[in-house]
Amino acid sequence: MSDSTTSHAFPKIHNAMWPGLVGKGDEEGQEPPISLEKMLELTANAEVDGQKFEGVDYFLFHPHTDPDADEDELKRIADLIASHGLVVGSLVAPVWPGTVGDSAMGDDESREKFLDAIRKACRIAGIFNDIGIRQYGVIRIDSAEFGVEKWAEDKSANTARIAETFRMAADIAADHGERLAAEGEICWAGMHSWRDMLDLLEAVDRPGTLGFQADQAHTYLYLLGHNAPEHALVSNGRLSCGDDIEGYTAADFYAAYENMTDQLRPWTIDFHVAQNDARQDRATLPGRRPQRKTRHHPHRRILVARRPLKRHRAHLLGRMHVLQRGTRNSRHVERDPESDARRPSRPRLECLVSPLPCPRSPREKDPPDE
Repeated sequence: MSDSTTSHAFPKIHNAMWPGLVGKGDEEGQEPPISLEKMLELTANAEVDGQKFEGVDYFLFHPHTDPDADEDELKRIADLIASHGLVVGSLVAPVWPGTVGDSAMGDDESREKFLDAIRKACRIAGIFNDIGIRQYGVIRIDSAEFGVEKWAEDKSANTARIAETFRMAADIAADHGERLAAEGEICWAGMHSWRDMLDLLEAVDRPGTLGFQADQAHTYLYLLGHNAPEHALVSNGRLSCGDDIEGYTAADFYAAYENMTDQLRPWTIDFHVAQNDARQDRATLPGRRPQRKTRHHPHRRILVARRPLKRHRAHLLGRMHVLQRGTRNSRHVERDPESDARRPSRPRLECLVSPLPCPRSPREKDPPDE
C-alpha cells in the first residue's frame, strides 16, 4: 500500500439508530423506545469542533420501520432523514428470532426465516438506493444464534450449517447488488472468537459479497478469548489499551492486536466504534454482551489502538464508513447532553477524523493482496 496521502479521503461517520430500540419495549420494567424522529434530532444536533455526523445506519424493524413497508412509507422515511441533512449507510437486517428471521444454525424453517430477513433488507436497500438517500453501506447480519452452548455440541457441523446459510444469503445479496457484513460479536455462535469468525468467513468463501464488520469493543474482547478461552491472544480478566497490567504488557497487547487484525483485515468491510470502554466488569459470563458505559463512568477511556488499528483502518476505510454507535443505557442517559449517547466525545471523533487519512479504493471481489 502506498504511503502517499494525496488521494486519501476521510471515512464517513454515521450514528446508529438502534440504540433507540435495543433493550427497550412495552413490557414491565422496560423503557419505551426512542422514536426515529428523536434519534434523528439528536444525531443532527451532535457536533464537535464543527464535525457532525454525515448519516445514519438503520435498523429495519418496528417501531422505526416496518420491514414490509411499501414504497410510499419508505419514501416518507427517506424524506425525514434527508430533512436533517443526513443520509443512510448500512442497514441492519432483522435476522433474529422475534423479528423476521431466526437462527442461521437452525432447521430448514429457521433458515428460511433468516433468508426472508435478507430479502426484505435487500428490497428496502434497493428502494433507498433508488430514492438517492443511500449510496453506500452494507447490510449487517450475524448468526442469530445467541450463546455458544448449542453450537459447541458439534462445532464443525454447526459452523458448516451457518456457513451454508450465509452463502445462500450472499446469493440473495449479490442478486440485489448488495454486500453483507457479519458483525464479530462474542455473543453470536460461530462468530464469538476471532478464530471462529475467520473460520466462518473462509467457509462461506464469498469475499466479494460477505465480509467482516469489526466491532471495536468485541474485537478487543476477542483478544481475551471471552466465550473461547482457547483462542485468547492475551491473558487476564481485564483489558487495557496500552497500560502494563498484571498478566501482560502493552507490548504484548499490541503484538496480539496486530496478529489478530492482520488476519481479519482482508475480510473487513465495515467498522464500528461500539463503546467507549471495553472493560468487562459485569459482562464476564458466556453469552453476555459487554456492558455499555457513559462518559461519567470512572473507568471511561477512549480505546483506540495505535499502529495495529491504524493499519487496519488504513487498509479498509477508504471503501466504507465508520459507525459511531451510541450506548444502550437508560433513556435519560441517552438524552443527557453530557453523555456519549447525546453527542460524540471529542477524543473519539478526533481519533476517527484527524490522524489517518484513508485511501479510497473500489470494492474488490477477492481479499486484497498483502
